[in-house]
Parts: sequence; structure tokens; C-alpha cells
Amino acid sequence: MSFDTKAGTRGARQPSGFALRTVNKLMASRIRRKGGKIMGFNGLVLTTTGRKTGAERTNPVGWFPGKDGSWLIVASASGSAGNPAWYYNIAAHPDQVQIEIEGRKVAVVAEQLHGPERAEAWQQIAAAAPRFAGYQQKTDRELPVIRLVPQSGPEAPQG
Repeated sequence: MSFDTKAGTRGARQPSGFALRTVNKLMASRIRRKGGKIMGFNGLVLTTTGRKTGAERTNPVGWFPGKDGSWLIVASASGSAGNPAWYYNIAAHPDQVQIEIEGRKVAVVAEQLHGPERAEAWQQIAAAAPRFAGYQQKTDRELPVIRLVPQSGPEAPQG
């Protein structure tokens, strides 16, 4: 389970600062209240432990159903050259991740997919949400695909 995707040399401008924090808070609140969709696909609230601070960090992210009741997320950062901060938090603490989905909190373990397993998941994601294929075209880094597996056993994601 290696989290080894390096930043690229080109890509879209990565959102940051006050505006991003505000939008993230609003989207996370909406997911918690209404569940469901963000920007046309399924959304969940991802909670990680900061790799430098140890503080809890939350981010709304899109998810896709994975095998055996897992959830797939993509560290796209809208196609920027750099990975999103939550990617590095997960890499530092893959067993200290929690998601909020459909009104419940689920402790998960995160693992980055590689090789044929990533390719198969990526094909599914790009077909379900062509926006992600566009993000991949904007950058020269391979967008990391992360599988989130419930710590207490399989739970079938609804999608």
C-alpha cells in the first residue's frame, strides 16, 4: 500500500485559500444535510489526520463504488500539478481516515491503487464522470485512485 504519486510539472491552478475553505465547508455541510450528489456525482465527507499538525481535516470528495463494498476517490485537485493536501494526510495516516456518507460515519483504511487494478478503476471512473478524464489531460501526473475499505468489514456503497 504505497502512496507514491509525485507532483507533476504542469496542470491547472490548484484552488487554495479562504475561498476554497469556504466552498469546502459549504459542500461538506450540504453532503451532511442532504447526502448525495456534488457536481453531478456521489459525494462524501472525507476526514483525515493532518500529516504535519495532527489536526482533523475534512474535505468533500466525489466517490465511486469499488469492489467488495469499498469506495473509490480520486486525488485530482481539478487537474493541478500538485496532489491535494488530503492525499498527503492519507499517505501519512492511511488507517486514521473516516468518511461521512448517507448520514453515517464509517472508519476506513485507505490504499492507493496501482497497475492493472488502478487502470480498471480509472476506466470505470472516467466513464461515470468524464470530468475526471479532463482533469487527467490537464496534468502530467497520474491522478491517484484511492480505495477506502471499511475497517469493520464490507458495507455495500449505494451508487
